[in-house]
Amino acid sequence: MTVRYDAVIIGAGHNGLVCAFYLARAGLKVRMVERREVVGGAAVTEEFHPGFRNSVASYTVSLLQPKVIRDMKLVDHGYRVIERPISNFLPQEDGSYLQLGGGVERTQAEFAKFSNADAETLPAYYEALENVADVLRDLALQTPPNIGDGFKTLIDGARQGRRLAKMPLDQQRDVLDLFVKSARTFLDSWFESEAVKAAFGFDAVVGNYASPDTPGSAYVLLHHVFGEVNGKRGAWGHSVGGMGAITQAMATVCREAGVEISLGAPVARVLVDGSKAAGVRLEGGKEIHADAVIANVGPKILYERMMDPADLSPEFRRRVKAFKAGSGTFRMNVALSELPRFTALPEPGEHLQSGIIIAPTLDYMDEAFTDAKRHGWSRKPIVELLIPSTVDSSLAPAGQHVASLFCQQFDPQLDWDRHREAAADTIIDTVEGYAPGFKASLLGRMILSPLDLERKFGLAGGDIMHGNMTLDQLWSARPVLGNGAYRGPLKGLYMCGAGAHPGGGVTGAPGHNAAREILADRSLVGRLLRRG
Repeated sequence: MTVRYDAVIIGAGHNGLVCAFYLARAGLKVRMVERREVVGGAAVTEEFHPGFRNSVASYTVSLLQPKVIRDMKLVDHGYRVIERPISNFLPQEDGSYLQLGGGVERTQAEFAKFSNADAETLPAYYEALENVADVLRDLALQTPPNIGDGFKTLIDGARQGRRLAKMPLDQQRDVLDLFVKSARTFLDSWFESEAVKAAFGFDAVVGNYASPDTPGSAYVLLHHVFGEVNGKRGAWGHSVGGMGAITQAMATVCREAGVEISLGAPVARVLVDGSKAAGVRLEGGKEIHADAVIANVGPKILYERMMDPADLSPEFRRRVKAFKAGSGTFRMNVALSELPRFTALPEPGEHLQSGIIIAPTLDYMDEAFTDAKRHGWSRKPIVELLIPSTVDSSLAPAGQHVASLFCQQFDPQLDWDRHREAAADTIIDTVEGYAPGFKASLLGRMILSPLDLERKFGLAGGDIMHGNMTLDQLWSARPVLGNGAYRGPLKGLYMCGAGAHPGGGVTGAPGHNAAREILADRSLVGRLLRRG
């Protein structure tokens, strides 16, 4: 006897788990199918070297929605985040350094080492960003107006734009600046020190294969500041047990709610009956039928690899083909015999519990991008080094450590099977230049080039955001204008991953919002059927 489900979800990443929870809580019969043998998508903890565990892809916490944490009761299931004492540590090429975070006054004292004017400007800058970030926080859990829905589009657009319209003119100008300007142009209007601008500009290139001079890159800077940790806005932290502890807790909650999770179950094709999604066929041939098919994979994977082109209109296929994906990200995980000693600040301290940023100026970041465009990868890459074992001893043997290296500006289209080892060596050499002895402390390394990220985690082009976070691919236009409200081009087909609003990061927002829309559609269908 064939079992039919109310919903089948493709991919058991964190957004898929969030979506599954809300649907199951509402009484739906939900089945999840996951290609890998573990839940979590890119938010997983793995042993990558004997005795050494780490968050091997997604590696830090801030953007996960407080509402999702509360609704899923994640704290009751072991969710615990340790806040960074300071946000970032940026060693400079001349041997100096800048530390960001730990309170406004402390950061001002750091800025004063480079510019008294920048130190005085900092509170106003924080206020401006926070005002805009508040608008984004409100929008994150709202469904974008879906262009093409007639009068409803106008109503939704007016409702969501109401707060923006009520903002003072100077704040509206800040919104415009952050959405359309380059990170450099935006930061130049606030600060004079290159080190200070780099401290903020780094966020503009995280998961963004672009220069800080690229128009629109200021928005990516903003996207990374609207989160919170333990109720503290703008903070970042470490999930005890790694990111996998979060998604394992989510999976437990889902199973308790009745969700069936199938691992080692890769989807070959979305089944279509007429103009309606009807289920999925697994690579082994098994078919799972459902009223709703919900994709937690990115738009490129869903529409270009899992669907018969004949089931999509030529215009929609053209739009999906034009959808830009490829974040220029290269990830490494390394096992260390000892803590690194940075020339700028050699003794152990709280800077080793922060994000250690090797990108001392915006010019350095721009050169990294242009170098990657010219040679395939930057010869002086942008590197964020995190050492989570400084706060979580469960990740490494006593006295030893694990480190995450999140690196930017590596051409997603390069032949990475050929170049991955050489690029990894370049990254290690870059860190060695700021922390002599780092290379000698390596006990093992795990390399994830853009191609490896695609193969292992299903991230098209290695894109950690499931698609570029550019103005033409945000809000109602994510992924395609007219399909920006979590609904695909076929009835019963939905998207709940980072390729939908509000985009990338471990937020849970797309999963939360998609579940709300799916339940609303079912309620509407039910009302229509009851009316006869």
